Amino acid sequence: MKLTILTQELKKGLNYTERLTGRNLTLPILNNVLLEATTNFLKISSTDLETGIEWWGLCKTESEGKITIPAKILTQVINNISDEKIEIEDKNDTLFIKTKSFKTQIKGYTSDDFPIIPQFSKEECIEISAQELKESLVDVVDIASLSQIRPEISGIYFVFKKDSVNLVATDSFRLVERTVKSNNYKNSFNEEIKFILSQKTTKEVINVIQENTGLVKIYYSESQILFETTLNEVDHPEIDLISRQIEGNYPAYKEIIPKEYKTRIIVPKDELVKQIKLAGLFAGKINEVKFKNDDKNLEILSQDIELGENSSILEAKIEGETTEISFNYKFILDGVNRVKTKNVLLELQGPSGAGVIKAEEGIDYIYVVMPIKR
Repeated sequence: MKLTILTQELKKGLNYTERLTGRNLTLPILNNVLLEATTNFLKISSTDLETGIEWWGLCKTESEGKITIPAKILTQVINNISDEKIEIEDKNDTLFIKTKSFKTQIKGYTSDDFPIIPQFSKEECIEISAQELKESLVDVVDIASLSQIRPEISGIYFVFKKDSVNLVATDSFRLVERTVKSNNYKNSFNEEIKFILSQKTTKEVINVIQENTGLVKIYYSESQILFETTLNEVDHPEIDLISRQIEGNYPAYKEIIPKEYKTRIIVPKDELVKQIKLAGLFAGKINEVKFKNDDKNLEILSQDIELGENSSILEAKIEGETTEISFNYKFILDGVNRVKTKNVLLELQGPSGAGVIKAEEGIDYIYVVMPIKR
């Protein structure tokens, strides 16, 4: 293998792929990246056996080949190079790195021991705007919670329909559904595509598409999923992120979302956030804040035996019954902060029922939170 590549390109490739490597004592090969030179491209691969990333960057290739290199040391070396171009060559399982002002060599390993990353049939795919997918995933990814007993709720539930996408997450105490409808969405499959992706892998998807302004292609198999971005300069993949799906059936979450309400409150988002944060200062060990309403006002109360108590009143548009209900203020704050409109819509089912947070207009975001029961 012998090639020349722009330093910034190589840094970018290692930034994406090095994230999956780490101190794996049982399988040390997973602490490495695989470098592979082909005509006009350098390909860098990494995997933790659950997720794999392949990155391609344009280069000038003199001879093809591949080698496995410790990811951490390679990344540290490349990040400290300021020259514009880097020459890379491998000889006898050693990688030689050279620039105008710098040269080094790193001991590597044969590529034969590096795990095989699965390949996909690319006859059918889903296409969606990278930025719209990223923004929606950011709204749901942190809600999922690791569970050994119920691994299916440890991940994000993806549902690709013909004209829209549903992204769902829950930790049993709250649930969020984000719906994506876009002119930049195409689904060539004849059926709904549903799968559960781990929280860790979903965060990698967000990282991969973070700066992408184009489309993401998604390929599906029964046990794995592939997210693919494309190079701007040529029609060729830039990043392939391949992951196992979490086995199991996701809960019938639509049954959890209340269909009706007893009290409906519309209140300015920014003022609500401010008053919830203030109430949170006096929310005690269980983070409890109480919501009370009359015909025109929403009152938010909290009390801590050691610190004191707090009460604030917000003018609001209210319909339905008067009620009094307690929530974990952090859970409520999470839900309200994800609303993209000026006003927030709260729907309450009484003192023991779930609360629902929505945007004032549209149905693209639903956040359900269970109350604190005495």
